[in-house]
Amino acid sequence: MRLTLPLRLWRYSLFWMPNRHKDKLLGERLRLALQELGPVWIKFGQMLSTRRDLFPPQIADQLALLQDKVAPFDGRLAKAQIEEAMGGLPVEAWFDDFDIQPLASASIAQVHTARLKSNGKEVVIKVIRPDILPVIQADLKLIYRLARWVPRLLPDGRRLRPTEVVREYEKTLIDELNLLRESANAIQLRRNFENSPMLYIPEVYSDYCSQNMMVMERIYGIPVSDVAALEKNGTNMKLLAERGVKVFFTQVFRDSFFHADMHPGNIFVSHEHPENPQYIGIDCGIVGSLNKEDKRYLAENFIAFFNLIAITERWQSFLIAITERWQNCMSIQAGFRQIPTLKILSLPSAPSVNLSLKSRSRKSRLVMCC
Repeated sequence: MRLTLPLRLWRYSLFWMPNRHKDKLLGERLRLALQELGPVWIKFGQMLSTRRDLFPPQIADQLALLQDKVAPFDGRLAKAQIEEAMGGLPVEAWFDDFDIQPLASASIAQVHTARLKSNGKEVVIKVIRPDILPVIQADLKLIYRLARWVPRLLPDGRRLRPTEVVREYEKTLIDELNLLRESANAIQLRRNFENSPMLYIPEVYSDYCSQNMMVMERIYGIPVSDVAALEKNGTNMKLLAERGVKVFFTQVFRDSFFHADMHPGNIFVSHEHPENPQYIGIDCGIVGSLNKEDKRYLAENFIAFFNLIAITERWQSFLIAITERWQNCMSIQAGFRQIPTLKILSLPSAPSVNLSLKSRSRKSRLVMCC
């Protein structure tokens, strides 16, 4: 593709040319840069936005806008794509109240609201961005080049297998461009949680779906990241948190079919029955499944992690008890000797917990020795 080289050179030069957004704060500049770079980099920004443990709130809040507030493309182009997908008939033949202004826009697609002409139900129409495939292919070529440099630049670079990681990422992105696949994923996930009080998946109207267009039930909910709105609605936050964990474990261990792109832009909480809160999941373009061996490996690691937490809690209780009982260092040292099973280094350090990883092909087990 002829545009690949100029596009690549432009993206290299982005880091060296004067920034035209230099009057803006760092977080906004980073968001705008990722947005201008294209869908691959927007996806990267979405991933970073969930790591609030790594970034200050000013940056994390800006990156979170990449989840559903990316600059939209012209609604007239979206309307033309819808009409093409529906056999060349005008939008008005199938939908009422079609809104030319998008409701939300993300890296791969944007959504418009409408009503089904057949039954009057409110729906959202998801449309793939036009001419997005060449842009993604150009981005991936650049990332492949960077991946080949990782083993040369990092001591453990070869062990990270960067090229394989990029190849898997490429497959995920290309799969997202097929909305028939996403429709099937949503239908399956909805079937798995049918009549569940924990998770609701909107209905997909498969008769209207095609590779570039998807029609589904419009939902009304509170973004899971809007804690203030959830509290104002009287949401039972403790039960909501518990159900979040249950939804994850149910998808992974019961169904072996899970939503793999559950960033805050894809998760809502129903306005109804806040005392018995229910999650709403959208955007099922990326899903995963685990075989029996994978599930066992994951379960063993969770058990090891929970055991580590239990050991830490016992250690804290032990410290409190002996501090109250003995008032000087000699007494504390004597107390240590009474519990030989714990490897205590020094106050107030945590206990020594040896974690060893035993690999057997793909199957690993965390062995905790105390």
